[in-house]
Amino acid sequence: MSAEPLCGKLDSCPVTSSSTATSPRECGVVFAAFKGYESPLRHRPTLASCRSGGHAIWWTVEAETEADALRLLPYDVAERTTVSRVSEVEIP
Repeated sequence: MSAEPLCGKLDSCPVTSSSTATSPRECGVVFAAFKGYESPLRHRPTLASCRSGGHAIWWTVEAETEADALRLLPYDVAERTTVSRVSEVEIP
């Protein structure tokens, strides 16, 4: 993300990637779930395959635990989200 990190130092905040797979008719439901939900993920760019027919959304966040990462999402979205810890690697 181009915005400031969600927590202080990167070493104390592992980067976590969350993906939510939806059906075509659920895409709007996921976006609507954020209305009225306080989250630092609102109004920030993220990756999604909705426009190309894939119907998945990926958020890259800095969080101490997987549970902390899921708390950034509305409950209904978090329930169908898979969390994976990721880090940058150098490709030789």
